[in-house]
Amino acid sequence: MFDVLDRQTTLTGNQKKIIGAAIIGDALEFFDYFLISYVLAFVIGPWKLTFGQSAIVLLSSGVGAIIGAYAWGWIADRIGRRKVFIGTVLNFSIATGLLYFTPDNGWIYLTAMRFFVGVGVGGLYCVDLPLVQEFMPTSKRGWVGGLVTAVIPLGVGLGAVLAAFMPSDQWRLLFAIGLLPALVVLLVRLWVPESPHWLARQGRFEEARKSLAWALQVRPEALPLPAAATSNAPPVKTNWFDLFKYPRSLLVSWLGNAGAQTGAYGVALWAPALFVLLLKVTPQEAAKMMILLSVTGFIGRLSFSWLSEKIGRRNSGGLLGFGAGTLIILAGYNYNTLLFGLAAFWLILAAAMFFVDGGFAIVGPYAAEIWPSHLKTTGMGSAYGFGGIGKIIGPAGLALIVGSGNYLKPDVPLPQIPTAFLYLGCWFLMAGVVYYFFGLETKGKSLQEIDRELGVATA
Repeated sequence: MFDVLDRQTTLTGNQKKIIGAAIIGDALEFFDYFLISYVLAFVIGPWKLTFGQSAIVLLSSGVGAIIGAYAWGWIADRIGRRKVFIGTVLNFSIATGLLYFTPDNGWIYLTAMRFFVGVGVGGLYCVDLPLVQEFMPTSKRGWVGGLVTAVIPLGVGLGAVLAAFMPSDQWRLLFAIGLLPALVVLLVRLWVPESPHWLARQGRFEEARKSLAWALQVRPEALPLPAAATSNAPPVKTNWFDLFKYPRSLLVSWLGNAGAQTGAYGVALWAPALFVLLLKVTPQEAAKMMILLSVTGFIGRLSFSWLSEKIGRRNSGGLLGFGAGTLIILAGYNYNTLLFGLAAFWLILAAAMFFVDGGFAIVGPYAAEIWPSHLKTTGMGSAYGFGGIGKIIGPAGLALIVGSGNYLKPDVPLPQIPTAFLYLGCWFLMAGVVYYFFGLETKGKSLQEIDRELGVATA
C-alpha cells in the first residue's frame, strides 16, 4: 500500500491541502510564540525590568515547550496525530488570547501565560511535521518538510509588521490577534484525516487504506492492503523507554535540537530589545529592523529545504551549524561598529538568520525522520523537548553573561555582549559537529527503509 505512495511523482490536491493546513498552523504558531519579543521591547522601559526579570518572561515558554513536546508527542503516538494537532492549536491560541488581559507591571502574569503558550507550541511542532511526512512520497518528503517550516519566519515577520505600527500603549492587541490560529482547527477538521501509517500500526488497515486513498485521490479498493492485514500480528504499542534502544537517533536529534534551539532562541527572543538598547532605536523601529531578519530567515528555509534533497540532511545540518555559529560570534564582536554606514550588528545578524532560522528546515523534519515509525512523534517530541532546554539557557545565558541585575536601559553599558554571543555561537557549532559527523543520512530513503536501517522489523 505504501509502495504506491512512494511511486508517486506529483502531489494530489488533497496532499497539497495537508501541506497547506500545516503551513498555516506553523506560521501562526510561531507568530504567537515570538510576539513576546516585540512586547518586551514596549514594556522594558515603563515597567523598569531588569535583564533577569526579562529573561524569566522569555524563558517561561521554553519550560512549557519542554513539557508540551514530551507529553503531546507521546500522546500523538498513542491516540493519533489529528486529535493532538487540534488540541495543541487550541492550547496555544487560547493561552495567547488570555495575554490580552496582562495588567500593568504584570511580568509575573506574562510569565505564567507564556508557560502555557509554550506547552501548546512545543506539542504542535512535534505532531504536524510527522503528520505531513506520513502522507508524502519519499522523493518529496525532505523538501515538503522543509517547506512546512519555511513559513515560520513569515509568522514571526507578521508580528514584526504589526508591532512596527502598533501604538506603544496598545501592545496588548498583539495578543488578541494571537487567537487567529484557532481557525486552523476548522481547516484540519475539514481537510486532514488520520495518518495512514499510524492507523496501520494500530491494526486498523481498512481505515489506513481509506486515509491514504483520500490523499492519493483514488478509490480505496485500488490500493492493496499491507501483508500484516491478513496476519494476527498485534498492534505496535509505544513505550517511551524504547527511545533508548536507538542511541544514534537519540544523540543526533537531542543534541542537534539543543544546539540549534539554544542559539536561535537566545538570539531571536532578545534581538528587538537589544536593538533598542544597543542601537538606540524605538521599539517600533526595532520591529521594522526585525523584518529584514525574518526575510533572510525565510529565504534560508527555502534554501535549506532544497539543499536537504540536493546535498542530504547530514551535510545541510553541518552547514547550518557552522554557518550560524560563525556569523553569530562575528555579530557579537561588532555590536558597536558600522558597516556601509549601517549598524554592523543588525546587518550581520540578518545574514546569520539565513543559517540560524533557515537551518530549522532541517532540524525539525530530520528529527522526525531518524526515528522508527512507531516512535516518530514520541522521538521528535523528546528531541524537541530536550532541545527546549535551549529556550531556557539561551535567553537566560545571555542575561547572566551581560548581567542579570542590569536594567534594560539604553544608557547602561553592556561590554559583555561579545562574550554572550560567543556563548550562543558555540551552541550552533556543536550542532554542526553532531549533524555532520554523527548524523544518519535519510535522503532518498522510504520510511520503511529507515525502519529497517534502524533495525525495526516491518510488515
